[in-house]
Amino acid sequence: MQQLVKISSAKSLGVGQRPALRKRPSWWHRHRLEVLALPGGIILLIGLWALVVAAGDYPAFILPGPTIVFSELIEITLNGTLWQHAQATLLEIVGGLALGLSTATLLGYLLAKSPLLERVAGPYIVASQSIPAVAIAPLLVIWLGSGKLSKILICALVVFFPVLVNTIVGIRSVDQGLKVLMRSLRANRWQTFIILEIPAALPVLLGGLKIGVTLSVIGAVVGEFVGADRGLGYLISLAKGLFDTPLMFAALIVLGLISLTLYLIVTGLERWLLAWQR
Repeated sequence: MQQLVKISSAKSLGVGQRPALRKRPSWWHRHRLEVLALPGGIILLIGLWALVVAAGDYPAFILPGPTIVFSELIEITLNGTLWQHAQATLLEIVGGLALGLSTATLLGYLLAKSPLLERVAGPYIVASQSIPAVAIAPLLVIWLGSGKLSKILICALVVFFPVLVNTIVGIRSVDQGLKVLMRSLRANRWQTFIILEIPAALPVLLGGLKIGVTLSVIGAVVGEFVGADRGLGYLISLAKGLFDTPLMFAALIVLGLISLTLYLIVTGLERWLLAWQR
């Protein structure tokens, strides 16, 4: 009888029972705010835009309404003008990103591993970045012409410094205890670099990449403002000379979409590469 009483009391207290498994929330419940935030913000912005135009009764060459701008956007898309200029800008952005990221990452790693080299080269790098890209762009166009090379270099210069700083900070933020552990395991420099330094510095490096992809769009447009015969920056300059404000707004919207797309690509890459942190 006493044994039966003990078993019943244990059951009432939940002793010996397997804990109930909590059902994991669905993907929609976990990400619904992120999914709804972007389209909700765009709809709100368009609504405010239309309200300001209607309240101020502005002419189209001052502030065109959303319908006029979207009609212009559809027109330049159908006649091929948008793709011609967007393709040129995208090539400059990709080329500038590739050049800026590779050189900044390599130099940043060398500076992070050599404090002496940083003390020698650091002041010159900082001084070079104090000169705005808008001031250097005309010289590059004069030296290299108005082709894609000058735009790619301008784009790379804009991307270079943020990625360089993040690379130095990321490499130096690696735990010293883990470095000692790798040495105790007789890992060589290459193994330490692949197994320890890259994964440990990856969050900071990807943060620099997020900044770099958005700045690359600015660099490409700055180069096209200075001298170009195609590209979205050139299209904006052309629209300005013609007082075609709807065309200018359409080009700005496409530039914003390019920048947002690049940022979302890097964000997705960050979630994939840093899935182990979660």
